[in-house]
Amino acid sequence: MPHYWWPTAILAAALFGDALMSIRPPQFIRGCLEGVRLPEDWWWVLIVVKLLAVAGLLAGLKYPGIGVAANAGVIVYFLCAAYAHYRANFLKQEFWLNCLGMLGLSVGVFVLSYVI
Repeated sequence: MPHYWWPTAILAAALFGDALMSIRPPQFIRGCLEGVRLPEDWWWVLIVVKLLAVAGLLAGLKYPGIGVAANAGVIVYFLCAAYAHYRANFLKQEFWLNCLGMLGLSVGVFVLSYVI
């Protein structure tokens, strides 16, 4: 169980908003996905993964172990996204703000909720 519920709720809300925006991606999300050369046919997978992460984070507020696993999965997701940006040499503003920003938030929530 997380030490505090609110960091997990903030991360879940951020991921939910990200998933909703990804349904009809605005230019900054579209540019990010195109920049890492992810085929548009696969964009829906990211929405599903983010919504499953939201469900896991919220379930983890009640059921022990699920939240820590979901939070760790979100960290791995954004580490993979950072690697995709690096590999595609797409290190523009989207990388620094979107990808690393969400990675930082995910790590911060993990530390605050499960480590401290």
